[in-house]
Amino acid sequence: MFDNLSDRLGNVFDKLKGRGSLSEGDVREAMREVRIALLEADVALPVVRRFIDAVTEKAIGSEVLKSVTPGQQVVKIVNDELVEMLGGDGEDAEPRDLNLNAKPPVVIMMVGLQGSGKTTTTAKLGKLLREKHGKKSMMASLDVNRPAAQEQLKILGEQVDVATLPIMPGQQPVDIARRAMEAAKLAAADVLLLDTAGRLHVDEALMAEMKAISNVSAPTEVLLVVDSLTGQDAVNVAQSFTGEVPLTGVVLTRMDGDARGGAALSMRYVTGKPVKFAGTGEKLDAIEAFDPSRVAGRILGMGDVVSLVEKAATAIKEEEAEALAKKMAKGEFDLDDLRMQLRQMQNMGGLGALAGMMPGMKKAKQAMQQSGMDDKVLVHMDAIIGSMTPKERKLPKLLNAKRKKRVAAGSGTQVQDVNKVLKMHQEMAKAMKQIKKMGGLKGLGALFGKGGMGAAMPGLGGSSGGPGAGLPGLGGGGKGPSVDPDTLPADLRDMLNKK
Repeated sequence: MFDNLSDRLGNVFDKLKGRGSLSEGDVREAMREVRIALLEADVALPVVRRFIDAVTEKAIGSEVLKSVTPGQQVVKIVNDELVEMLGGDGEDAEPRDLNLNAKPPVVIMMVGLQGSGKTTTTAKLGKLLREKHGKKSMMASLDVNRPAAQEQLKILGEQVDVATLPIMPGQQPVDIARRAMEAAKLAAADVLLLDTAGRLHVDEALMAEMKAISNVSAPTEVLLVVDSLTGQDAVNVAQSFTGEVPLTGVVLTRMDGDARGGAALSMRYVTGKPVKFAGTGEKLDAIEAFDPSRVAGRILGMGDVVSLVEKAATAIKEEEAEALAKKMAKGEFDLDDLRMQLRQMQNMGGLGALAGMMPGMKKAKQAMQQSGMDDKVLVHMDAIIGSMTPKERKLPKLLNAKRKKRVAAGSGTQVQDVNKVLKMHQEMAKAMKQIKKMGGLKGLGALFGKGGMGAAMPGLGGSSGGPGAGLPGLGGGGKGPSVDPDTLPADLRDMLNKK
């Protein structure tokens, strides 16, 4: 997400931050490069003009040009303007949460073109409302044009454990909407999600149908679902719907595949409505609330530690964490514990996703891609540990040369790979013992620094100084930048310092 734009902006700001002082000409030259980067990222021209004008006006002020760190000041101005472009943050920001305070059933109407991902997004929202908000939802497909559209929503409803309106062949969309309203009331549903029909392009018949459904159901939320991969076309679609349907927000799908990000940056300005959710994958839980400050942080390479912590909270089971904490208190850490942590990393999105969320990890992520390394390394390590007996996982010292050959053969790897996993376990075991002695964040730093997980990870860091050498918690030998705990947000530091 935003990879191309992030790279271009990173190069521009690296030049600025390398200078002790800046002139007005330096700032204007940098803004020209930023403008080109935004246009190449498919950001709408009016949005680019407004953004560049706002940043330039603030950046050429005497307070910035005469400050001790003018380059950093410019980056902060760009960050603040990006947040504002995406919808703002803090107390003055427009509400991006779904309005669920209306009289039940609260109607959420999904609109958009065919193929934008409305049906899947409807199911994702139903799952999100049930799991995160504790709301009982019902879903109804009003798409009578696309073959098997109603059957698709029914199957997705079964997968996410959300009720769907029974299918009645031959019924028209407006009549289905009326029946859905009655069924939702009878079922005492808190929320009714209406998945409307799309078209290959915007036409009068589609808009007339949307208006009729809106009149019948009186939706509290009308969410426009657009495919971010279509770039400028997504912006044009948003303009068409904005003039015809009373939109309350936007959902951007396939954000994980959009390396440019132009649609995300343009949508708020074009529609005048907030981007409320972003689809980040094909799985039915791959949807997240759209947060301007976090997105801006990712674009500028500042990472997204808050999202990383949230991912960890959902991926790490509480009982497993408590069990590991007790073992850490005793200075114990065996290969079963290592295997559990590797699987948690996979659940959190793998090495690439984690690197993209850590501050300053852009270059490490690029190095990983250039080396051809992917998340298969985690699978291989899991296979190696899985090929050991329970006793060997508890007591790694039992693994002599003969046993290592057996483990390598069983996992389809080499003996040297087995040795690397064992080395990594030794380094992490040492770090775990230090956590209790050193306490809190200092102990955490031991994991993130020299004795990190990548000290012996196959294909990462280690003595070769590979791409993992720069990954926090993955970089062996301390050859790459480690995370300074003092740079973490205050609330995260407090949380990690708790006994």
